[in-house]
Amino acid sequence: MPQFQIAVIAGDGIGPEVTREAMLCADAAVARSGSLIRWTEFPWGTDYYFAHGKMAPPEFLDELAKYDAMLLGAVGHPSVQDHITLNGLLLPIRRRFDQCVCLRPAYLYAGVESPLRNKAPGSIDMLVFRENTEGEYANVGGRVYQGSDHDVAIQTSVFTRRGCERIIRAAFEKAVTRPRKRVASITKSNAQGYGMVLWDEVFAAIASEYPQIEIESLLVDRAVMEFVRRPESFDVVVASNLFGDILTDLSAIIVGSMGLASSANIEPTRAHPSLFEPVHGSAPDIMGQGIANPLAAILSAAMMLDHLGDTTGSQAIHSAVAELLQTGGPRTPDLGGTSKTGEVGQAVARLIRGAS
Repeated sequence: MPQFQIAVIAGDGIGPEVTREAMLCADAAVARSGSLIRWTEFPWGTDYYFAHGKMAPPEFLDELAKYDAMLLGAVGHPSVQDHITLNGLLLPIRRRFDQCVCLRPAYLYAGVESPLRNKAPGSIDMLVFRENTEGEYANVGGRVYQGSDHDVAIQTSVFTRRGCERIIRAAFEKAVTRPRKRVASITKSNAQGYGMVLWDEVFAAIASEYPQIEIESLLVDRAVMEFVRRPESFDVVVASNLFGDILTDLSAIIVGSMGLASSANIEPTRAHPSLFEPVHGSAPDIMGQGIANPLAAILSAAMMLDHLGDTTGSQAIHSAVAELLQTGGPRTPDLGGTSKTGEVGQAVARLIRGAS
């Protein structure tokens, strides 16, 4: 029986609420596929920060390196600045384990209404490849004369040929396996004449190796417009760290809710563990109310199983979520329902098990 050792960081806000349901559904899925998950939970996040002055202990990355994968709920708290929470936990994980590929799917399920009119189920089906370890989030720069009238902050984007090549090639490799075989590159090389010009050059070079793939290159401001005007035309999208982050919030909304937005932070060589998390963040405004949508976390767990090689378990989760939404099953307020977080998670788990 295959066994997966999974580190769980439920984190902050609604993170523990949705992670609980993701674990429930993942356990149901591997029970069907004949695998087993051994969960190890870590109490890291802002509660740990309040007690210890840091988001996690100094050796936390060494500890996480022992696991096959990580499942993260969310990080963030209204009283702690975001740069502390992100740079104290999530971004170090991505960098240490070289999780250079961030996958963020957006799919319009039957039974979910897009805020864009007349969009048929399945008509929006895109997969965004976001560069995850460099670019605009490289955290290179500094401050001088801080707190004075002469305060200066320098934030430097870092684009390397290696970094551009591996995310763009990963996008093309995935596009080859998809029916529409299209790749859209998001850039801003008219204004960012160094990093984004390198990005464009690498995109053009790699595209020449895949003549069967239809391509387009869009400035990010136009891409935002086209995501709304013609979302059906996008298949695989590849973007820098910042552009991918922004565009995937938009893509989540046009398919119905941030509560459906799953993601994977992948280390492609599998020399290090990958991390899986919902995109929606800690949502402190609804924390503890029991109304958070767990489907993004559940779908993130499905991405985790797929990455670990349990495609049967992953497909069981995807099928259960699709059936729940299509048949009008329990849903949380973000999708127009009145159900609680646990009711949705339990309903998905029952569908995975094949119960009525």
